[in-house]
Amino acid sequence: MLLALTRRVGATFLCGVLIQLTAVVGELGEPGHDRPGIRLVGGFVSAAVKPRLALVGDQYNHDEPSHPRIEALLPELGIVAEWVPTTEITDATDFTVYDGIWVVPGGPYRAQQGVHRAIRFARESKVPFLGTCGGFFSAVLEYAQNVLELPEVAELGDDLEPIEHLILPSACSTDTEHRVRLSLRSGSRLSTIYGQEVEVDELLQCQDGIVQEFMDAAAQGEVRFCAWDPTGSPRAAEIGDHPFFVGCLFQPELSSTADSVHPILAAFLTVVRDAAEKQAVESAAGAATNSGAAR
Repeated sequence: MLLALTRRVGATFLCGVLIQLTAVVGELGEPGHDRPGIRLVGGFVSAAVKPRLALVGDQYNHDEPSHPRIEALLPELGIVAEWVPTTEITDATDFTVYDGIWVVPGGPYRAQQGVHRAIRFARESKVPFLGTCGGFFSAVLEYAQNVLELPEVAELGDDLEPIEHLILPSACSTDTEHRVRLSLRSGSRLSTIYGQEVEVDELLQCQDGIVQEFMDAAAQGEVRFCAWDPTGSPRAAEIGDHPFFVGCLFQPELSSTADSVHPILAAFLTVVRDAAEKQAVESAAGAATNSGAAR
């Protein structure tokens, strides 16, 4: 009955909902448990969980204006955000403790391969992923290198020198309100997030780019472009068969407040919360099963 109840609740379980389990006394959150905020009280499990979100990037790199905005915004939205510096990411880095991964602006990053490891984990493990600004290009490069094995990125390491010949000159605006009209691919997740719109105006301070021939080659698999600027340059990409995998050159965090969250960021955090709540249910069910077995 317990397993049936757990399956029925699944990812739709909402914070604050109480699930009747067996008469278990104890508290998840004590040593040995890594899901703070879940308590067993009188045989009930409270899933008042604060999702944990990895901020992959180099804190305050290049004086990024988005970094302090992100740091201030997420706690107001009930999200526990933790910086994961790119130079500290190895193959042994444990991203399973996070409910989502956000590759934040700040490219060139100090360790591009660290960024790729985080993106690869999110892509392969179906962990909610958002990449903004440099996170967009990094998502394209990671897929091109690790899946498509394009020769242009075969030698790409922690710095961008091997692909400098592919990078177009950057054109940045000092106007923090600089908006660009973007065309969205009809039927894409991004278009759905915008309410099926096929054109939107977005904050796009830097018109960075990679040569079109490479971008065309990089879009031959699961990663598909879903937004273009007036010149036809790709400005967002997504994976359809994934809980949430979106990269965009524009920065939804810059136009978000706790009272008015950008649609992309709101959609991402909804999936992150769902992942946290699902994990909370599974952890509680496992604890109850173990407690019953101990009796």
